[in-house]
Amino acid sequence: MNKIALIIRREYLARVRKRSFVIMTILGPLLIGGIFSSVFLFDRAGKEHHTIAVLDETHLFVDKFKSDEQISFVYMDEGLDSLRSQCSEKGYFGVLYIPQTDKLDLLEKAVIIYSETQPSLDVLSRIKFSLEKEINAAKYVAAGIDEQKLNAIKTDVDVQTRDLKNKETSSGLMTGLGFAGGLIIYLFIFIYGAMVMRGVMEEKTSRIVEVIISSVKPFQLMMGKIIGVALVGLTQFLLWVVLSWVVVTFVSMNFQGKQLEAAKVENIAKISGGADTISQTVPVSPVESRFMFFVQSIDYPVIFFSFIFYFLGGYLLYSALFAAIGSAVDSETDTQQFMLPVTIPLILAYIASISVINDPSGAVAFWFSIVPLTSPIVMMVRIPFGVPYWQIGLSMGLLVVGFIFTTWLAGKIYRTGILMYGKKVSYRELAKWIRYRN
Repeated sequence: MNKIALIIRREYLARVRKRSFVIMTILGPLLIGGIFSSVFLFDRAGKEHHTIAVLDETHLFVDKFKSDEQISFVYMDEGLDSLRSQCSEKGYFGVLYIPQTDKLDLLEKAVIIYSETQPSLDVLSRIKFSLEKEINAAKYVAAGIDEQKLNAIKTDVDVQTRDLKNKETSSGLMTGLGFAGGLIIYLFIFIYGAMVMRGVMEEKTSRIVEVIISSVKPFQLMMGKIIGVALVGLTQFLLWVVLSWVVVTFVSMNFQGKQLEAAKVENIAKISGGADTISQTVPVSPVESRFMFFVQSIDYPVIFFSFIFYFLGGYLLYSALFAAIGSAVDSETDTQQFMLPVTIPLILAYIASISVINDPSGAVAFWFSIVPLTSPIVMMVRIPFGVPYWQIGLSMGLLVVGFIFTTWLAGKIYRTGILMYGKKVSYRELAKWIRYRN
């Protein structure tokens, strides 16, 4: 056991001291912060002002298109050809042409917007919305229908979800949380499993392993390398979580600070009654308040414990197989034939998670969350929706058994393959190595 601990220490310290580890640990949160801030930057940069000339021959849409900071509508009485020819000269983005028709039904497909560049979907949707609204209003009048009464009887149902303890839940938030957890595990298994495989191949091809193997058993060497790299991955993940939270908080405060200050000034201006009322807080919108309630209602201990368990369990199960592949080949090009059978269950689990989100309690979700090769991803997707404890216990127990089995299987291959050089290994050869006795 002391020898395994020494190997774990060696693998851990050797990797966390690498410049690449430090760079990626710092760069990862910065990239996340960059992506987060790009939402604000793109939103601001994308707000280019457009002026659209409206030629309305029906006179049904006069002053119906509302201008704002993005789009201005100018109503014109010139001829269509004249407007199109002078569009660029007058600084118009385009010309919205609404022709005269005998019937309103014909107008639905007769409207044209002329522009030098293709208008964005946002511009088109806003124009389409205004057109549909006014055409519908005209149809209501023609049919003798009171639009106000029609709007009054329209129904907008908002179905709330609660658990059996009357605790409010959110399917959308649970979907995002579960899918994000499964995706992170999927990526980390690939990244750090491949790291184990490359590390084994490097030691094998450089013949360093011949020196190491004289002091420790092959199984001890394999376990030490697997656990050491696991701790490296866990360390990097926890650092990413902390640093990402700091970066995202800073970016959010930096971009939203002015808007919050403006809201506070406006709120204070509306308050009367002296200085003691100035301390009133800025009102939070119902959507923001409800979202914060859902965020606070998440069972973080269960989510965190489940993530750590399936993160480590999935990694340990697959990294043993990756280590076996690395010991059986001499170059990375030779790994392709052995990588496919190992990665297929992972890819299948990722694809199945889409179906699991739609039906977290179905047969597909159950079996994929129980089988050890797919459970780390699929069960992580299911847990935010609520999974019976006996299913979680069964899944975790089988995952431990699966790890023990794959470790035993990989150890048999590793013991022989780590000292095998210059030979193309086949599946038949691997089967022979597994059958070898100590």
